Amino acid sequence: MTRETVEKASATIEEIAIEGFDFIEFYVGNAKQAAYYYHKGFGFDIVGYKGLETGCRDKASYVLRQKNVNLVLTTGLTADSEIGQHVLRHGDGVKNMGFRVKDCQKAYETAISRGAESIQAPQMQEDENGRFYSASISTYGDTIHTFVQRNEYNGAFAPGYKSIDKKGDSTGLLIVDHIVGNVETTRMEYWVDYYQKIFGFYVYQYFDAKDISTQYSALVSKVMANKAGSIKLPINEPAPAARKSQIQEYLDYYTAGGVQHIAISTADIIKTVGELHARGIEFLTVPRAYYDALTERVGKIDEDIEELYKLGILVDRESDGYLLQIFTKPVEDRPTLFFEIIQRKGAKGFGKGNFKALFESIEREQAERGNL
Repeated sequence: MTRETVEKASATIEEIAIEGFDFIEFYVGNAKQAAYYYHKGFGFDIVGYKGLETGCRDKASYVLRQKNVNLVLTTGLTADSEIGQHVLRHGDGVKNMGFRVKDCQKAYETAISRGAESIQAPQMQEDENGRFYSASISTYGDTIHTFVQRNEYNGAFAPGYKSIDKKGDSTGLLIVDHIVGNVETTRMEYWVDYYQKIFGFYVYQYFDAKDISTQYSALVSKVMANKAGSIKLPINEPAPAARKSQIQEYLDYYTAGGVQHIAISTADIIKTVGELHARGIEFLTVPRAYYDALTERVGKIDEDIEELYKLGILVDRESDGYLLQIFTKPVEDRPTLFFEIIQRKGAKGFGKGNFKALFESIEREQAERGNL
């Protein structure tokens, strides 16, 4: 199905107007230590804090920022904390994706009228920096989406947070490119329909088991997006294969659907990944043979292939140009969440030509964990 066909089919559903990703909130076992990891390892500034010192008695949160990427790291402070229970079930992981909107009330009411489950009705918070509006709905697993309206607020993040000015050594991360979710077998179409019906999104790309498969495992994926292209949400589910797929491994350890990886763009992937390597961030690797055949597969590129090989960066070409991408190993002890670093040089897809090399690399890691 082409993009034009999908857009015509969903033309009667008004799209909820979303400007882009506002923040990504993690529930973690120790927010102070997690903040140190992202501050030192990825180069994020620490710009805000909420906890006992600010009058918050049940949780502590740190806000980290690099250009247009905002991470919120939250931990529970009591034994019966809902946050602590979330971490017990899933390990550290993404709880909340914030979507920036111009009208929080309208976005929420539209979503609820179309069948979304409410998590938090619209509320206004106010401090000396202005008014901040937010509202939340549920999505796959225990993940939620929060509509955020900031046009009347000028603070560091939100009321209740105190500003911090702890500069990180930037690695060149710019903006969230896409966020990928894993869901249970046969549930992908349910969530595709959810994003079409609730948000008015459309299927930007579809990959079947033939597109994403190796000798041992397979998966299927549909990418949901808004028409502006500021939100892209691939949704994966396992497909039948000889052995356990990376998606099933994720589901086994996360115990539910959830965010598998966060892709962040950079303008210079060689410089960014070089910095991340130097700070101890671990990436997946691919065999030398991948780079020996690279020019034949993708044609002429601006980057030095030997440099790409040393860093483990993948390349894929499409009709509009090419992209470069690389994936970290899981950043938690459970084999769940990881990051993708991506640089787009005209290409608008997701590196389909790299799927086989990528998933074989993931399978080597799975085998080492005894999970293939």
